[in-house]
Amino acid sequence: MSASKTIFIGVIGVGGVGKAFLGQLDFLRQRLAQQTPAIDLRLILAQRSTKRLFSSSWAALDISTVATQLDQSGTPPPPLNETYGQLAQAPGRVVLVDNTSDAGLAASYPAALQRGISIVTPNKKAFSDSYDLWSAIFSAAANGTGAPSNGYIYHESTVGAGLPVLSTLRELVDTGDEVTRIEGVFSGTMSFLFNSFQPVGSAAGGAFAAEVKKAKDLGYTEPDPRDDLNGLDVARKLTILARIAGLKVASPTAFPVQSLIPKELESCTSGDDFLARLPEFDAQMDKVKSEASAEGKVVRFVGSIDVAAGAVKVGLEKFDTSHPIAALKGSDNIINFYTKRYGNNPLIVQGAGAGAEVTAMGVTGDLLKVIRALH
Repeated sequence: MSASKTIFIGVIGVGGVGKAFLGQLDFLRQRLAQQTPAIDLRLILAQRSTKRLFSSSWAALDISTVATQLDQSGTPPPPLNETYGQLAQAPGRVVLVDNTSDAGLAASYPAALQRGISIVTPNKKAFSDSYDLWSAIFSAAANGTGAPSNGYIYHESTVGAGLPVLSTLRELVDTGDEVTRIEGVFSGTMSFLFNSFQPVGSAAGGAFAAEVKKAKDLGYTEPDPRDDLNGLDVARKLTILARIAGLKVASPTAFPVQSLIPKELESCTSGDDFLARLPEFDAQMDKVKSEASAEGKVVRFVGSIDVAAGAVKVGLEKFDTSHPIAALKGSDNIINFYTKRYGNNPLIVQGAGAGAEVTAMGVTGDLLKVIRALH
């Protein structure tokens, strides 16, 4: 092996997660440059929806200033296929980091993988849309059933941000354990919302609409809270986990998903309009809360997969106050894996399930997996 090995990096998406990733990439670049043999991580593409910087000479772009340079001197990006063609010409292996939630980009992954371009991403769309796309991706990936010269693909951050959720599940499956059930709180937003709506202990919690507004003001929700309350984000994560567990789930709408958007508010023209009218429906959620309290329980928004029955569902469930899901704090996620090996006590993965830095950490961890595979 040569004294130094070069791996070329392209980054699409330099927003919240993208910016955090660039900081972690710079740290990793410096660390790998000092090891023996050295690895030269070289950023050659930085792109957002309307602009891109591409180093056609294969010289490294300056990670610390690339976001500013992109704003000042970026040019309109060409079609994706053209970008893949350019990346495939690099004098070494290429890893594309997709920090977007772009469905079009996700649909193009098989084409990139077939050209030897590896992909790491927190983009849920690729792995939770049609089962055909899921199959096409892993048929093309070198760590699926694709040719060894094809690209590798990792997507740890699509579920649980930086938590080792997917890698834990894959290891259980790959080592022959029988996963019987998966259950948990998969949304940092919904975790925060219900932990404050009905906290464990003496505090009564706030009215539902007020807690939604608080969560939005603190930055825990999407700009339009309906994108969290409709349950689809959790449904996408459940789709990914179910597929890894061996279920051929067709799509995130192929199983019951409870939306917390009142029917009467589905036609609201904006998130602000929705928030203004949501207090009209507080009585409905107060009834849910008081029914749970009467049973000595709390209500939480959870996803569950019964692997044996092939059943997946997302929605409100009641839990004893001693249950680990009830005891969750802040915006943490908790995922319980019930398996044959672990018996009655589940394997639990718990921690921060949202935030740019921890999401980027999962992406950076995936980049390291690709580097080790290519090394």
